[in-house]
Amino acid sequence: MSKAQFLKDNLKAGEVYAGIIIGQNGGADYHLILLPGEAERVTWAKAKTFAEKSGGVLPNRRELRLLWVNAKQEFSLNWYWSSEEHASFSDFAWMQDFRYGDQYYYHKGLTDRARAVRRLPI
Repeated sequence: MSKAQFLKDNLKAGEVYAGIIIGQNGGADYHLILLPGEAERVTWAKAKTFAEKSGGVLPNRRELRLLWVNAKQEFSLNWYWSSEEHASFSDFAWMQDFRYGDQYYYHKGLTDRARAVRRLPI
């Protein structure tokens, strides 16, 4: 199947194909698809709720990195929440900067932006 046919068969209106995420620790590989819409000035909890209401999930750190590489033009040059909490500090979660590509953790009560993704198993 050609890429054009795959996209036609699997993308809904407004969605953007970001690429393939290689499964880790025996997990399956999957296609990553960015959903339309964006939340602004939301806490981490509200970012997760936004993603779920959009029909997807908040992207993890690996997914945000892929989005920065392959779909940066779909984001404003700001920080976006990831779904990942900091392993040592439960009040903090990781974020992705879409200006310079950095990732860092911030307090979950701060407000920033969020996007949603969906995962299409391979």
